[in-house]
Amino acid sequence: MDATTLGALLVGVGGLASALVAAIGKRGENAITGYSSLTNDLQEERDALRLQLAEAHAQRAADQAEIARLHSIIVGLGGQP
Repeated sequence: MDATTLGALLVGVGGLASALVAAIGKRGENAITGYSSLTNDLQEERDALRLQLAEAHAQRAADQAEIARLHSIIVGLGGQP
């Protein structure tokens, strides 16, 4: 095998190695992008659930206030709550 053939062979192997490294890098990039997307989706879902929970707490407080109001009306009218 002469030097020219050996050089061409080494260039070819180098090109294949570069392509392999690029493919592995792209795969890792896709995994990170997917993880980031999942994280963003989970954070949005968490925020929506926090809002729903805050609304439920506000509704419960309003219900408790209404119960107390009605209780005082019943007692004021001479009834047993």
